[in-house]
Amino acid sequence: MLKQVKQLSLAAILAASANVGFAEDTVGLDLNSGRGGEGQRVDDGTEFRVCADQDLMPFSNSKQEGFENKIAEVIAKDLGKKLTYQFWYDRMGFIRNTLNAKRCDVVMGTVQDNDALRTTKPYYRSGNVYVWRKESNYNITNWDSPDLKKGFIGVVGQSPATIPMNDHDLIGNARPYRQQRDLNLPPSYLIDDLASKQIDIAIAWGPIGGFFAKNNKVPMEVRLIPEYENADHIQKAKGKEYWNISMGVRKKDKERMEMINAAIDRNQDKINKILDDYGVPHVPVVADDSIVKMAHEKSDATRSAIVPKSE
Repeated sequence: MLKQVKQLSLAAILAASANVGFAEDTVGLDLNSGRGGEGQRVDDGTEFRVCADQDLMPFSNSKQEGFENKIAEVIAKDLGKKLTYQFWYDRMGFIRNTLNAKRCDVVMGTVQDNDALRTTKPYYRSGNVYVWRKESNYNITNWDSPDLKKGFIGVVGQSPATIPMNDHDLIGNARPYRQQRDLNLPPSYLIDDLASKQIDIAIAWGPIGGFFAKNNKVPMEVRLIPEYENADHIQKAKGKEYWNISMGVRKKDKERMEMINAAIDRNQDKINKILDDYGVPHVPVVADDSIVKMAHEKSDATRSAIVPKSE
């Protein structure tokens, strides 16, 4: 009897997942499409079809409320295309099961040097941030700030920020958080823990820290972390804090990349306005960010620790 119940439950889950409509102009996931030997979706040129997570604010969700959703709307409208989505949880296999399976054509946010993709020109640049509760009265401007030693620091384990933390004897204050996304927790969990006083300071990727601090009921301060200059070149690479962010397409899609580049140029002011509205801290793009490649080579975990979109 128990076995029958389990089989029925699994059947119900599979049936539900096959018929989920995440948005009015979205199709449910076809698990067979894109597999070897199976038929693949054919792009007829009418869609701006985005690969995105259905529950990863502030980037995207199934209600299209994230800032990447809003930027996608701007680009799609500029190009005269219908905006559609293929949703997939941003965990290991995201790119393999979406973009590379041809279920969608564009990843909205990835680091500029992502060698798994052909990337567009950067459309914003952000960095890691310090976040703390206003009531703490901290003044944290860099890794030497005395207030960093006053409490527990929530940080993603093995992320670039742990390098300067170690070099400044702050690891003893660290409370590490998982690098691989835990689907049992909301994307806001690090800032939620800060609000509930389980930690005293949070170190987060700028869009995440900025958005959730702005929208939390507990007043918070957000401060961009300066690039890690007080170190040799290898430590600088590992502890890099700022990244150019681009859109990504398949390696062969040079024409699509160029089309998106032109749309970014025409709409950069609108993109900046969206970032500001969502509390995303951003600074001017650095054209020759030579340390990017070094950082990528020195730490395979860097991309996933900073910017979602797992290969």
